[in-house]
Amino acid sequence: MNSALFPKLLVSDADAAIDFYTEALGADVALRVAGDDGMVHHAELTVGGATLALAQSVEEWGWHDPVSLGGSPVLLTLDAADPDAAARRMVDLGAELVIPVENRPYGKRQGRVKDPFGHLWVVSGALR
Repeated sequence: MNSALFPKLLVSDADAAIDFYTEALGADVALRVAGDDGMVHHAELTVGGATLALAQSVEEWGWHDPVSLGGSPVLLTLDAADPDAAARRMVDLGAELVIPVENRPYGKRQGRVKDPFGHLWVVSGALR
C-alpha cells in the first residue's frame, strides 16, 4: 500500500500561522485553499521532506485549535541541524520557550517550544 501521513494543525489565524511557519521553520507553501470569505480551509507547507497541513479553526465544524481547548495533547518533533538556533528563531518570532534546549541523557539535544497558536514542538538535534 502506498500511503502518506501528515498532521493538519488547526489554528486561530491560518494566515498568521503560514507566515510564522515559513519564517520560523523555513517552510514553503505548496498549497493554500481559501473560501470566498478568505478563510483558509486547507494549506500545505513543506519542511524538508515533510508535509505540514493547517487550517483555520471553525467551531461550527468541530475544528478546535489548542488555545480554544486550553492546550494541545500532541507534541510535534522538529529534527533540526541546530536545535538551539531553531528554537531561538521560533521564540524570536513569537513562540514561548517551555523547556530549554539542552543535552539530554537519552542522547539528543532537545527542548520544547509552544508556538503562537498553542501547538507544542520538541526541537531536537544531535548532542553538542
